[in-house]
Amino acid sequence: MKTTKLDHQKGNRIRNVQEFRHDTYKLKGKLAEPTVCPSCGACYIKGRWTWADRPDSDVNEHKCPACQRIEDCYPAGELTLRGAFVKAHHDEISNLVRNTEEQERAEHPLNRIMAIEEHGDAMVVLTTDIHLPRRIGDAMHDAWRGDLQSHYDDDGYFVRVTWQRDA
Repeated sequence: MKTTKLDHQKGNRIRNVQEFRHDTYKLKGKLAEPTVCPSCGACYIKGRWTWADRPDSDVNEHKCPACQRIEDCYPAGELTLRGAFVKAHHDEISNLVRNTEEQERAEHPLNRIMAIEEHGDAMVVLTTDIHLPRRIGDAMHDAWRGDLQSHYDDDGYFVRVTWQRDA
């Protein structure tokens, strides 16, 4: 929902933009710092999750949103790689997928692969966020071209990305 109001003193319009997507795993407020995820060891420091070293002082424990999504089997992103090319180049594609995740995860601890499933000539990658599927899809397209499509759910926090190449 977008709303616009007029700043009467200056005659300028001010837009209040409210978030369209609702992520049930996003924290409602800030956690006490320092907080550590007991599952993966990510640290919540200065308002964000990082891979910082675990503080020596007393720490709070709270499961990070990525670990909670993995535990609930509730992905935020789905990347489907399909076609004869995927089957013929399975190992190279798997390496590209994992390397892209490692690069993303180093900077953003909540961006992770939950599972990789094989279905005939298709590979389905489930992720804990909406950015990683697009980044992997872009890497696939940059490396081997093919057809790349993305669909973001307007009501929820979910993305479906498809990459396909037949030959």
